[in-house]
Amino acid sequence: MDASKRKHKARERRHRRLRARVQGSSEQPRLCVYRSLTNIYAQLIDDGQGHTLAAASTIDRDLRALVADKSPIEAARMVGQLVGERARQAGVKRVVFDRGGYRYHGRVAALAEGARAAGLDF
Repeated sequence: MDASKRKHKARERRHRRLRARVQGSSEQPRLCVYRSLTNIYAQLIDDGQGHTLAAASTIDRDLRALVADKSPIEAARMVGQLVGERARQAGVKRVVFDRGGYRYHGRVAALAEGARAAGLDF
């Protein structure tokens, strides 16, 4: 098995371990983060219903032009702010943060800071 597959499998293991403890509900949905090499995605998920309440990413129409000239960390912060604003519009104030098996560092931490700046509590 090459190094990239090994890293991917390790992240999936960490995510499964994390998901055993982190559960979203309608009052306190799960803020799930996925990070690719070029983009970052965030969505609020009600695990009880299996519905996505709000979502944002760097490929979102509202952000695509704004993040084109920004650093990846600044783009992640903007995605966090947008998902926070959309969550507030959906009536969500408190969330559970699911870092997706990634370290709470860099783009993942910037997204969380942006969501907190937009008024989400976690």
